[in-house]
Amino acid sequence: MATTKPATTKTAKRSRPAGVIPARSNTATKRDRRPQTRRIPTEHLGSPSTAVVVTGGGEGIGQATALRLAEAGRPVAIWDKIGERADDVALACRERFGTLAIGVTIDVTKTDDLDNAVAVTRNSLGVIGGLVHAAGVIRAKAIDQLTDEIWDETMDVNLRAAAMLTKALTPALIEATPGSAIVYVSSMDAFVSNKLVSAYDASKAGLLGLTRSAAHALGPSGIRVNAVCPGYVRTEMTDLMFATDAVIDHIASTIPLLRVAEPDDVATVIRFLLSDEAAYVTGSSLTVDGGVTSTRPS
Repeated sequence: MATTKPATTKTAKRSRPAGVIPARSNTATKRDRRPQTRRIPTEHLGSPSTAVVVTGGGEGIGQATALRLAEAGRPVAIWDKIGERADDVALACRERFGTLAIGVTIDVTKTDDLDNAVAVTRNSLGVIGGLVHAAGVIRAKAIDQLTDEIWDETMDVNLRAAAMLTKALTPALIEATPGSAIVYVSSMDAFVSNKLVSAYDASKAGLLGLTRSAAHALGPSGIRVNAVCPGYVRTEMTDLMFATDAVIDHIASTIPLLRVAEPDDVATVIRFLLSDEAAYVTGSSLTVDGGVTSTRPS
């Protein structure tokens, strides 16, 4: 059952909620080679002004996306399995940007709960014009060690939920046209293999097929569908991969841009794809990997 707290733009001041990423700093480090932050106009990136559902919005790429959308003035529903995490991100959206935002506690693999979550979101935020499926799991098992449980869990969260979410939200997205859009978070693993995560690779490649099919089916109704394919990104889900500075430096040395991505690097691309700036982009998969896949054989 989906649950939520009321949306409001006026809240009492309090310290930054635990787990919510802080505002980006201009201080560069050895492993932070990003250009210094500069404020850019977001009025075009906030058009349309309809609400966006972000699954997995309590951490990582989902969390960064919710914050970037709120920065542009778009109301955001943070759907996450861990309700406290979703509520913290929603609070950060409201306090930092004065934007309507709610947290919704939901397991996106529970298809029977999706319609209620959509209704809760519409009642709180109004018209829904966007979906970002950032919820995901990864389990390190090669094909010869794969179990039914790992395969089913990975496919349920990464792929099946994306399809069922799209189905559940399609009526709302049609109502919100023009400007409605969907973005699935796939991976560079959809193009280049990692033998240790067989189910993950298959699910992320499947998302690209779903992207093309959904774009074909929903385009005549005015809904665009695209995917982003991140490379190496430092998130809670990949903490074990980036256990030491030495590992981070080694991975960064294999990337043409010489750094591992932060969630915000992907979030800004997702925000663009949801905006009217990308009004003629659909059925596409945009790689956000610092150039990794361009230097590897497919």
